Amino acid sequence: MVSCRRLILKYALFKPLRALFALFVIVVFLVIILTGDPDLDRYKIKKFQRDEKAVDKGTFESKLKELEPQKDQTDNTKPPKTSSFLFIMILTSPKGTERRDAIRNTWLKLDNSGQYMAKFIIGGKSLTRSERGMLEAENDNYEDLVIIPDMKDGYHELTNKVLQGFRWIDQHIDCSYVLKADDDSFVRLDAVLSELEGQTEEAKDPLYWGFFRGNANVKRRGQWAEKKWVLCDHYLPYANGGGYILSSKLINFISKNWEFFQLYNSEDVSVGTWLAPLKVHRLHDTRFDTEYRSRGCNNLHIVSHKQSIQDMYSKYESLQKTGKLCEEEEEIRNSFEYDWKVPPSQCCKRQSGLP
Repeated sequence: MVSCRRLILKYALFKPLRALFALFVIVVFLVIILTGDPDLDRYKIKKFQRDEKAVDKGTFESKLKELEPQKDQTDNTKPPKTSSFLFIMILTSPKGTERRDAIRNTWLKLDNSGQYMAKFIIGGKSLTRSERGMLEAENDNYEDLVIIPDMKDGYHELTNKVLQGFRWIDQHIDCSYVLKADDDSFVRLDAVLSELEGQTEEAKDPLYWGFFRGNANVKRRGQWAEKKWVLCDHYLPYANGGGYILSSKLINFISKNWEFFQLYNSEDVSVGTWLAPLKVHRLHDTRFDTEYRSRGCNNLHIVSHKQSIQDMYSKYESLQKTGKLCEEEEEIRNSFEYDWKVPPSQCCKRQSGLP
């Protein structure tokens, strides 16, 4: 009898707790329904994404296969490089039409072997509408102009002009050698080609051929002042800019590393400095009359700088009539042989009797 009373008492005591627990369960269930389970939602999202990927997998792979041929076609349609044994890069100004015509009508006609290609380099950034129209018409006739759009044209842009010209060559031309010349230079193209054909490029260091200076003082004043020059008290050995020849390997080297080079005011000084640490065959040749002033006229000269338009026609006519460059030889300044065995400051002692 006592045990029954105890059981009834326990039941009476726990009955309110059971009701409270049932109410708690109902409240929790309602909260889950109304707010949702974040983990459950994430599971649903991930499952949906997996399903979506599974559905789109075939479409994605098919689209990828469609894109691959298009990429190949783009690579295949890239214009191939034009082949030429010798590429001639001639610096000229937008208004230098008469000089370009003189070159076309004279020394570019000295060889018809088809082993060379010549282009005139012009900066196009500051061209007027009139200048651009005239140049486009000229190029329609001759197809020998290269207008570099992002480069200004002017004396203080010469180094950048040479650099951008070299980059253009490296991108568009497959050649063995590059001749850099100015539009006031006359070149014995036949003689240059003949000597280059005798070079065995594979057996020698890359060629750097011209009239070298090693004792030139650094210009500190005037329009050619080199404020950025800190290397030494003289310029490093360089070939004068009136005309010099480089192996294509050197053009490629300059083109690939151009961002690291200091641009000096003088383009020939810059090129000599860029190539200074390289294993290069520097060939000093007195037949390159390429200094800032002409040394005169010698029948042995193969590159003559500072030539007027009349000078070009006279030299060409003399070659056609007599086979000689000069109607009459003349020595205005002495030349020199470069002594590579002494310091650059002692390299260059002028003497008479040299071309």
